[in-house]
Amino acid sequence: MKVRFAPSPTGHLHIGGVRTALFNYLFVKNQDGQFVLRIEDTDVSRSSGEMAEEILQGLLWLGMKWDEGPIYQSHRFEKYRETAARLLEEGKAYRCFCTPAEIEARRNSPGIENAGGAENAGEKIYKYDRLCLDLTHEQIQQKLREKIPYAIRFFIPPGKTYFKDAIHKEMETANSELEDFAILKSDNSPTYHLSVVVDDSDMGITHVIRGDDHLSNTFKQVLLFKALGLNPPKFAHLPLILGPDKKKLSKRQGETSILEFKKNGYLPETLVNYLSQLSWLPADSKKIFTMEELVKQFNLTKLSKSSPVFDYDKLRFLNGRIIQLKEAKELYRLLVENHHFMNEYNAVPTEKKIALTHLVKPRMKTLVDFEAKFAIYLKGELNYHNGDLEKLNETYSNTDMKGCLKLLLLRLENIDGSRFGSADIEAELRACAAENNMDASALIHPARFALTAEAVSPPIFDVFAFFGKEESIKRINRFIDYLEKTDA
Repeated sequence: MKVRFAPSPTGHLHIGGVRTALFNYLFVKNQDGQFVLRIEDTDVSRSSGEMAEEILQGLLWLGMKWDEGPIYQSHRFEKYRETAARLLEEGKAYRCFCTPAEIEARRNSPGIENAGGAENAGEKIYKYDRLCLDLTHEQIQQKLREKIPYAIRFFIPPGKTYFKDAIHKEMETANSELEDFAILKSDNSPTYHLSVVVDDSDMGITHVIRGDDHLSNTFKQVLLFKALGLNPPKFAHLPLILGPDKKKLSKRQGETSILEFKKNGYLPETLVNYLSQLSWLPADSKKIFTMEELVKQFNLTKLSKSSPVFDYDKLRFLNGRIIQLKEAKELYRLLVENHHFMNEYNAVPTEKKIALTHLVKPRMKTLVDFEAKFAIYLKGELNYHNGDLEKLNETYSNTDMKGCLKLLLLRLENIDGSRFGSADIEAELRACAAENNMDASALIHPARFALTAEAVSPPIFDVFAFFGKEESIKRINRFIDYLEKTDA
């Protein structure tokens, strides 16, 4: 068994393409088959080596290593030309000398009616009129002598075309609905239909799994397979992923490079788990699966044909769950590998940075979120003048906070620095509150803000312990100074 993922390097590898690659990978690995990577770069003018490299890096980042490839179609032009010549010789294709301008003029001529229904109202549906099919042998030879450029068009035979789809079931169309499509352009380069059929045959592809925007193409390709005396592969067309507005994905919603997700702090496990559930649900959809576990469960026949919606909030939530499940050492390694802000902390002991990663990870949704926390906890970049202080002032006046923090300082200064652990600090803080007939929150909330300039943080006593006695006292004094200047 063999499948292929065949992206075009004319643009980024985006969410839709990644899910197609993933379902191909899960399916074929479940069957102990081979995953082929084919780069469809026949459009040489628009194809980019940089985009091709991005595709390779994106797949490797997600854990989808191909068994064969990458195979570049641009290296196989001669094979496509030979196949087109064969079809021409066998009378299954013909030369078309019509220029694009001539075809466009006929398309825009009066009498071309809309056949696409209300959705395409106002659009002119044009099917090539087979003008060049009626050329005589002498007319063709004359045009060849004049070196008039020509394309080669496949002749659609009469009848009907069928194919079975794993998701959409029985598919059928009258051949009269199809036009004689080009298989070789006038510049001697192949079209998509020709190159994909030739390659799927030569590479022994048994199953073609792709987006259902290719459904209409499949009828043409089935006809090409049969014209060449070949058996078509089995097909499965995946429903397209929609944005929250139920329309085609925009760049903001996910139609962007998969490596942008990496740059923005998402983990590969997140993308794999989330995308695997768009049109398919594993046995326990709430579990975080490894790639190997997904492979064991995957079943192509269980896919829905309804278009799923890509939800950034769910993706971010899932990423946060996976971050929490990771050990601090592994998270720290990922931060060092993927985020340049870590270079700023090279002088900080590794143990300290790992401890901070462990402290703050429960509230992080992406690896990028760690950047702000590292700046606060290690660089001391505190901005007291913010909305959190305004909310704090709704309950505590500056005078109240200064008084409470000064009482707390007296207790903290008496703690032996060698036993400045979270349990010791909690005991001292609560004792301080009790002795002064106040609720512990009157000390906790101002202290939290003094240490982090935020109203929400990891457990406050763990924060004290992380900073240690000297740094904790230093930060509280700094905040008291700020309050005094504010009152002045």
